[in-house]
Amino acid sequence: MMKIDVLTLFPEMFTGVFGSSILGKAAAKGIVELNAVNFRNYSTSKHGTVDDTPYGGGGGMVLKPDPIFAAVEDLVPDQAAKPRIILMCPQGETFTQKKAEELSQEQHLIFICGHYEGYDERIREHLVTDELSIGDYVLTGGELPAMTIVDSVVRLLPGVLGNEMSAVTDSFSTGLLEYPHYTRPAEFRGLKVPDVLLSGHHGNVEKWRREQSLLRTLQRRPDLLEHADLSEAERRWLVLQDKRSEASE
Repeated sequence: MMKIDVLTLFPEMFTGVFGSSILGKAAAKGIVELNAVNFRNYSTSKHGTVDDTPYGGGGGMVLKPDPIFAAVEDLVPDQAAKPRIILMCPQGETFTQKKAEELSQEQHLIFICGHYEGYDERIREHLVTDELSIGDYVLTGGELPAMTIVDSVVRLLPGVLGNEMSAVTDSFSTGLLEYPHYTRPAEFRGLKVPDVLLSGHHGNVEKWRREQSLLRTLQRRPDLLEHADLSEAERRWLVLQDKRSEASE
């Protein structure tokens, strides 16, 4: 079973997220243990202070190292254990599906969610193993990014999704965007499902899906194609599609 602890000043934010949908079901199945831990409880101040003004002056408040270190040490009493300790930080590595797959192989993840101006640098240098960001924009704190990453990681664990192929074919899992989906009715307001999906020919369906995935990636995220695992035939096909698109403009 994977264990995930989130250090936060607002554990109540995680109640609905951890207890609902895929995350709630995974926890109920015993696949993952999810905990939101208020690191204010580890403050040595009688007022529960976890932040202070920065040395050298400047605006904002900085999270103190002692409550964070104490919380992690309490969660990992065995010094031999090596959890991944993840700092939610706008300066961190941009989170990707590849990173989600990497983290899904771990037994214990600890997320640190900050508020205020930032973290004491000693947390960054001597405690965490990873620094992650979900994009180039500013949020109030690390809670929403942590929820995003936890959801992305947990759905990859064996037994979490009803259909194990769902995670395999999701957008970005193959390095490409996912192909279009259709369901009943076969015709809706004059709009028809592509004939190939109704043909029952699995080989043709798979070929169509692959081509649609390639085409959608070309149109919406061509940057992904640079590192995608493509055959020479697929690369030639993409060049042809790109030329056709330019000619039609």
